[in-house]
Amino acid sequence: MSDTHLGDNLLFLTDEQLRQGIEAMFFAYRGFTGAPDQILEGMAYGRAHHRALHFIARVPGMKVSRLLAILGVTKQSLNRVLRSLIADELVESRVGRADKRERHLYLTERGAALETELSEAQRKWVRNAYRKAGPDAVVGFRQVLESMMDSEMRRVYGTLRDGGS
Repeated sequence: MSDTHLGDNLLFLTDEQLRQGIEAMFFAYRGFTGAPDQILEGMAYGRAHHRALHFIARVPGMKVSRLLAILGVTKQSLNRVLRSLIADELVESRVGRADKRERHLYLTERGAALETELSEAQRKWVRNAYRKAGPDAVVGFRQVLESMMDSEMRRVYGTLRDGGS
């Protein structure tokens, strides 16, 4: 079966076709993260910082506990990331109004500018790929990605997609 007929029989993919898809994801991820990695390189930040900035921008006032659940990292790991972002005045942590134990996260002006720069590089990259692949591929690609998420990830993704709260 040639790759041009791959869509005809999606339920009967060979191990080789699956391997090619997995490898394509590895290389695509490299491209997806390339520009942000270059931007962050000189700042002593990594992808964890980028992900934190992304989701804090997406849901201003997000509780630390929610960010912890979204990122799926340890509390210690997230604290290291947040400490550096707060110290560098990119993120602000505010005490909750109703519950003083809660911390709510907001991007500062500088943090928002950095997040915009990082995200714009990725939006440009994804926009270009979508244009090359065409509208049917965009829908199919999102369906594949959503199918790869477990039910909890899909639920969290759905809340972000539907307004962030």
